[in-house]
Amino acid sequence: MNSLVVDLIVCGLAYVITVYFIATMTKNALKRGKGNDEGDGGIEKITPPKIDLPPGVIWPSDAPKKSKQPEPVEF
Repeated sequence: MNSLVVDLIVCGLAYVITVYFIATMTKNALKRGKGNDEGDGGIEKITPPKIDLPPGVIWPSDAPKKSKQPEPVEF
């Protein structure tokens, strides 16, 4: 046989064996994962972490609130 044919047969055999092992391992992981409900249900509230900013830098949401009414002017 030509060496190309032998290489194709060996590669095909290796592919089939690899797919078989991956399918076997995935099937076991899926069976093991069912019924593993650690949550209490409902909606998870995920809050982002508080990032430590350098001195003098603030988040826009933490900016001081400006009053919308202008101060009265005295003459």
